Amino acid sequence: MLIAIDHVLSADDVRAFRRQLDHADWQDGAQTAGTLARSVKHNEQLADGSELAVALGQRILRELAAHPLFISAALPAQIYPPKFNRYAGGGTYGAHVDSAIMQIPGKQLSLRSDLSATLFLSDPDEYDGGELEIEGPFGVQSVKLAAGDMVLYPSSSLHRVTPVTRGARIASFFWIESLVQDDGERTLLFDLDQSIQQLTPDTQADDPRLLKLSGVYHNLLRRWARTR
Repeated sequence: MLIAIDHVLSADDVRAFRRQLDHADWQDGAQTAGTLARSVKHNEQLADGSELAVALGQRILRELAAHPLFISAALPAQIYPPKFNRYAGGGTYGAHVDSAIMQIPGKQLSLRSDLSATLFLSDPDEYDGGELEIEGPFGVQSVKLAAGDMVLYPSSSLHRVTPVTRGARIASFFWIESLVQDDGERTLLFDLDQSIQQLTPDTQADDPRLLKLSGVYHNLLRRWARTR
């Protein structure tokens, strides 16, 4: 499942982020790449654990915790602390698949990457190129969203960022371990939950049909969810 989530950050939030990120100390992104990815990764990143990255990442996590569409789509068990990258001057990231298991910084915990997320912090008219291309069962999908919007997609997907030939593409990216590991099961739960939410405003809370649908959702979640 690939889903775009609008307005994770407001326009004011984006402006506040950019005031700091436009003057940040960007470092060579290849320093954090794996052996295979290092040869195809040409971008800049904020240092992991830097004061700015931590502060902005925590703000993103607070917004996501209150975002019903994100919760419905991801069913998050753990979220890797958000990181930040910048592409400019031909910067690109060739085709790659994200690592399956990641060590959470500063903790004796690992995370299984079920979902990958890119939160755009530059508007499309600020740069040329920089599309996030994600390969799926129906071909390649090209994603270039408004600043403040986010795309969520399976971490198992082969994906790339095309070269940025004008301006700068700034974004946050991170990974989610879901309570429901299987993408097909998670997609069914998401579709069912969204249908229930669409019906709820026009249906009495004690309507047997709505109660039955809600029961089906929670019983499927109970069957498929894996908690620690």
